[in-house]
Amino acid sequence: MKGKKFFWMLVSILLISSFALAACGGEATPTETAGGETLAVGIVLPTKDEPRWIQDENRFKEALQNEGYSVEILFSQGDSAKEKQNVETLISKGIKVLIICPHDSTAAAASAEAARAAGVKVISYDRLITDTAAVDYYVTFDSVSVGKAQGQYLVDHATGTGNPLYLYAGAASDNNAFLFFEGAWSVLQPKIVDGTFVIKNSSEAVALQDKPTLTREEMGRIIGQITTNWDFNVAKNLAESNLTAATAADKGDVFILAPNDGTARAIADTFAADTDVTSYVITGQDAEIASVQYIIDGKQSMTVLKDVRVLVADAIKAAVIFLEGGTPEATTTYNNGVIDVPAKPSAVVSVDKTNLISAIIDSGYYTADQFTGLENLK
Repeated sequence: MKGKKFFWMLVSILLISSFALAACGGEATPTETAGGETLAVGIVLPTKDEPRWIQDENRFKEALQNEGYSVEILFSQGDSAKEKQNVETLISKGIKVLIICPHDSTAAAASAEAARAAGVKVISYDRLITDTAAVDYYVTFDSVSVGKAQGQYLVDHATGTGNPLYLYAGAASDNNAFLFFEGAWSVLQPKIVDGTFVIKNSSEAVALQDKPTLTREEMGRIIGQITTNWDFNVAKNLAESNLTAATAADKGDVFILAPNDGTARAIADTFAADTDVTSYVITGQDAEIASVQYIIDGKQSMTVLKDVRVLVADAIKAAVIFLEGGTPEATTTYNNGVIDVPAKPSAVVSVDKTNLISAIIDSGYYTADQFTGLENLK
């Protein structure tokens, strides 16, 4: 047999359920083959504490159960040392391909190099591992396009001039946070210059507002002031601090660039509680169930759907090609500071009340019974 048929002969058909996350130790969640067989693919995700990565875990499980791969899924719980330990554990079990979404893009270089030294192909998943040549492929959504979609939504819903603009970003340790911000800035900056928006919570962004294109160092200075660290509590506290420092004139009808759904909900709740905030338009991404409900309820304006089914399928496809000795298709590259990593970015969809049913429900991404109030959107 050739190709996939040969591969199916080599790998286990049975994928057992993952063990529960250890309550105290933040242990990873393994999905192991029966009988302790050698693993073909190891997957390392950054944390179980963000709904986004639970989505990915569930989608991987669904896809792998359907396809019959031998795999183990581990979580690093926001700890780069734990991440490297996870990778070393998978290497010791004989994996041939590592799919890893790094907690810290730079720190993960050590994990990638350990895998490379063991002859393992490394697929950087969703976030790019930086500062190393030990990355074979990058499976990602077009992160710049995500930021552009967020920025465009704010632009499309703004009228007149002087609209208060509050900027928030992801973690400075995450290369994607820069790409998201880069995309958003490219759309927002012309509208800041022409007076449509006025930045209210970043002196660094104000100082650089005349620059259409920012260097990474310049973006880093802005992100240093507006980072949520992808943490709900950090986002809430930062928003509270920003609103405390702002005058009533800095509020009113506000526009908020929030980096993802979890932080968007935390920031939205904070702005909604401020009596000087008349209304707000706020962005998000990931189409988390809680945020889809927030959009239905009018608490969040939009999200960017990054269909995890597509990303998971792309990752599995690339892994199989590597296992069969081939090279996955690439349509572009991303420079990680050392090499240009081949990639084939997946498309994203901007979702709000107007297309939520078609994009989220009719597409089968979620089912209608997971939400209330959908009838109000029809």
